[in-house]
Amino acid sequence: MNLDQALISGHGITLPQAFSTGGETAVIGMGIVFSVLIILMIVLNLFKVIFYREKKAEPAAAVTEPIPAVQPAAEEENEEELIAVITAAIAASLNTSTYNLNIKSIRRVSPGRPAWNRAGLNETINNRF
Repeated sequence: MNLDQALISGHGITLPQAFSTGGETAVIGMGIVFSVLIILMIVLNLFKVIFYREKKAEPAAAVTEPIPAVQPAAEEENEEELIAVITAAIAASLNTSTYNLNIKSIRRVSPGRPAWNRAGLNETINNRF
């Protein structure tokens, strides 16, 4: 009986022969897996070299006027006033007191959004109250 038939039937094979055959199978399997992973890595790096295009840096526009420095103290005061006005407007629209409201954050919505996006945003905000 040869080794292949002995492995299939389990008769006529010693334990060291079974372990050596199992070890060979494991080494061959891991070798195949790692070789395929290395080939995949090479192919992906080739794709990066072939298809990746760096964005060209645009030359900076010449600034003729200096940019004024931002005053953080005045900005904070304006922000507090803005929060107070928005809180009062929300309280007036909900017919409630400003003490019942807790404004966690306010962020500006850009006007460049499509109409369906603004409609969805308005619907989400209206469903919360």
